[in-house]
Amino acid sequence: MPVDPGSARELIHRVFDLQRVIRCLSTSELKHGELGVASQGVLRMIAEHGGRAVDLAGQLGVSAPVLSRHLAELEGLGLVERHRDPEDRRAQRVALTEAGATALNEIEEHRISRLQSYLAGWDEEQAAHAILAIGQLSDALRTGARPMRPAPIQSSPPVLQTPPTPQTTQTQEEALAAR
Repeated sequence: MPVDPGSARELIHRVFDLQRVIRCLSTSELKHGELGVASQGVLRMIAEHGGRAVDLAGQLGVSAPVLSRHLAELEGLGLVERHRDPEDRRAQRVALTEAGATALNEIEEHRISRLQSYLAGWDEEQAAHAILAIGQLSDALRTGARPMRPAPIQSSPPVLQTPPTPQTTQTQEEALAAR
């Protein structure tokens, strides 16, 4: 049975409220000279997925130039390294350096500590329910947001189709990188 419009509206409001709260908490806790939230998200994605920069950009939902700016910053700080992909000399492979892995670990330990203090009144069952619900919501949104590609036009000769390009702004892309 589909979700009732009233429930969908409430979910939208709650998701945007959660997003706003997380963004405010994240930016308020940054100390001078620390990595921005988006760069922290890029570090986490590299740790989880590594590999080709173009694939990371796709997973983060950002354009290659936006990711490239973050990678240049992180590389300049000695947190990531880029190498040519041996299978495709035009592509770059990205990995955390030892310093990058250490920095990411420190960032995540700080986040864990802060979240534990924010959720001091919760028990493990409440946390498990939240983990499940947020995971299911994320999966549903990710699945539903995949671009719909039109069926190929059947004609002779075959017509090449270009997938639609997302019409997002740079700030939206950078916000997605912070996930």
